Amino acid sequence: MKVLIWLVFLVLMAFWTGLVALTEQLSQWLLASMANGQVADLASVAGQWPVPAWLGFWVDTAWLKSLQEAGVGLVQWLSQVLPSAQGLMSWISPLLWLGWGAGTLVLLVGAVLGHLLVRKGWHASRKSLKL
Repeated sequence: MKVLIWLVFLVLMAFWTGLVALTEQLSQWLLASMANGQVADLASVAGQWPVPAWLGFWVDTAWLKSLQEAGVGLVQWLSQVLPSAQGLMSWISPLLWLGWGAGTLVLLVGAVLGHLLVRKGWHASRKSLKL
């Protein structure tokens, strides 16, 4: 059981690390594109994307269209507000990795507590068998 706890911990750590690394790379790309003005162009193109008819069965197309317009407006506003996106990246990346460290600590504490509970339960069950 202890091995299972630590295997789950390792799998969760791999996913957690991959998620943070992917988020950092995506934010670096997004901020670099925003500094070049490419994101505003991309947002304008994405805002013109026609909503497929089959999607109307699952989601209200008017709501999705308003969501597209809001996204375009947000990206255009951000491209005006953040002319120096590289300066922003200098503190976003360390902040992401600090969050990774906090998440890692939570996972580690959970694994250690699980390990200790299994160990204590094992000793308690061995004592009850000897009685």
